[in-house]
Order: sequence, then structure tokens, then C-alpha cells
Amino acid sequence: MKFVDYVTISVRSGKGGKGSTSFRREKYNPHGGPDGGDGGKGASVILQGDSQLYTLLDLRYNRHHFAENGAAGSSSHKTGKDGADIVLRVPIGTIAKNQETGEIIGEIEEAGDTIVLAKGGRGGKGNAFFKSSTRQTPRYSQPGEPGEECNVTLELRLLADIGLVGYPNAGKSTLVSSLSAAKPKVADYPFTTLAPSLGVVRVGDYQSFVMADIPGLIEGAHEGKGLGIQFLKHIEKNAILLFVIPVTEEKPAESYEVLLNELTQYNEQLLKKPRLIALSKIDLLSSEQEIKDLVKETKEGIHDDIEVLPISSVSRKGLDRLRLELWKRLELRKDELLQ
Repeated sequence: MKFVDYVTISVRSGKGGKGSTSFRREKYNPHGGPDGGDGGKGASVILQGDSQLYTLLDLRYNRHHFAENGAAGSSSHKTGKDGADIVLRVPIGTIAKNQETGEIIGEIEEAGDTIVLAKGGRGGKGNAFFKSSTRQTPRYSQPGEPGEECNVTLELRLLADIGLVGYPNAGKSTLVSSLSAAKPKVADYPFTTLAPSLGVVRVGDYQSFVMADIPGLIEGAHEGKGLGIQFLKHIEKNAILLFVIPVTEEKPAESYEVLLNELTQYNEQLLKKPRLIALSKIDLLSSEQEIKDLVKETKEGIHDDIEVLPISSVSRKGLDRLRLELWKRLELRKDELLQ
């Protein structure tokens, strides 16, 4: 299934039906009075969260959503039929923005959450509504209210417990495939991963967490270089950030600082998230002492006091420790949020 996380759609709600101007006319009741009914309500266009969806693919190929108008009222106090609302199902984590103004209309945070993108117009009142003791025969009714029309940009931001951050070819996709049942594309050329992928990592028999493989970043990503901010936004929804840096980098500590600076330039709030470093591809090193020396050098070269874990997704060395460390920090994070 193709992953689509950005799409612009056109929506238009229905206009309200007009009220009826009618008078009751019967053989034995020539002065029956006004009996015009109200117009029906125009249909709305609504977003609804669906936990079974993981992409905006359906909306990419169906971008125009025009709702029904309300029916006009009629004689004998008959109210016009309401238009049927259009409900667009989207994944959890979808943000709706007005394309012209950039204003955020709303965000789908849980299954069942709804956002009204375009509200249907109210139906007009029939002349029966305006009858009073001093106005026995009103000869007017209301037109229905117009609907709303706009272009809406939908952005999907992945909800994951762990977000993997790193350069292209850092080994993020291989790590996800080694820890979970996910099968992202893996190859030995830059930007193999062009779309984020999710994997469920099991911890014991009954516990698990979700890991997101974010496509590789490069220096200047916050300015749009490489894959740019197209995928930086996904990192905002991750509880913990795992920086994956291969031992093939000449100075892993400097690589970490560059990546951290890209996140800071994009959104300073990302600095508040817990972070770990995974030194990947340690199977390329010749000895345990060489691994220990590189871990020590990396710790000394960074400004943050964070854990540095050596791993190899190919030989699976260090993966059990990494899995348990991530789970422990997730549990700690949950406790902090509950306090």
C-alpha cells in the first residue's frame, strides 16, 4: 500500500433549502392561513478519525467533495429534506488546514474524533413561522443560507512511540525490520526510504510499542534540502527519539549534533523529547575494544548526557538491550505525563 501523508481537497457544503410561501385553501375553509414549511438543512463535509486507516491515499484520488443542498419547504407545513452529510474517514494524527490562510481547522487525535470542514447552510423559514396575532397573512419566507466552500490541506503526522532519526543509509529501515515484522525497502543507496514506515516491536508476551522509520535527513533539511520538512513533521508526534548513527561516520558525535540542530531549527520543542543514540553497524568493527572506545568517544563528544548503545541489526547484537531500554524509557515517560 502506498503511503500518502499530504493531500489538498476541495470541499463545499450544501446550501439550505428555501422556505415555502403558501396558504391553506380548502372549499370550506377559504381563510385557512399560511402553511408554508421550512427548508431543509444543507449537508456538511466532515472528517472522522478511523483507527483502521494509516494513509490519506483514498483522498489523493478523490479530491472534490460537494455535499447535497437542503430541499425546499412546501405547503401543509412540510419541512424540506435535510442534505446527507459527507463523512471523510482519515487516520489518527491528521491535521486539517485552510489552504488559503494556513489556519489550522482541527486535528484528529483519537478514533471517532470529528472536524467540520464545511458547515451546511440552515434552511429558510416558511411563511407559517412568521404568523402572529398582528401578522395574520405573512406573504414572505426566508431563502436558505448558502453553504461554505474552501480548499483544505490534510497532513498526516505519524503517531509512534519511537521515532528513528538519522542520515540516509544509517540503518534505520534494517533496524525496524529486525525488531518488528515490518518489511521496509532496504538497499545500499541513499534515500532508499521515501515514505515513513511503522513497525510494532514486541516486549515480552503482552507488551509492545510502535517504532517509526523516518526517511533520512541531511544538513539543511529544515530549509527543505533533501526530503526536507516533508518528513520532519512526523518527528513531532513521537514520544522518544532514537538517533541512529552508523560507525562508518568519521565522527558520530558531530553527526548527532548536526541532526539535533536540524530538529532544533525546525521546532525547538523537539528538544524536550527524551533521546537516545544507537551506534549502528558495529559488526563492521574488528574488536570489542574498538566498540567500547567508539562509544566512549561519542559520549565525550556530545553536549547531552544521554545513553549511547552499540547495535548491529544484521548480527542482532545489542538489539535486546536496545528494546528493553526503549521500553523502560517509554514507561517512565508515561509516568511523567500522568503526574
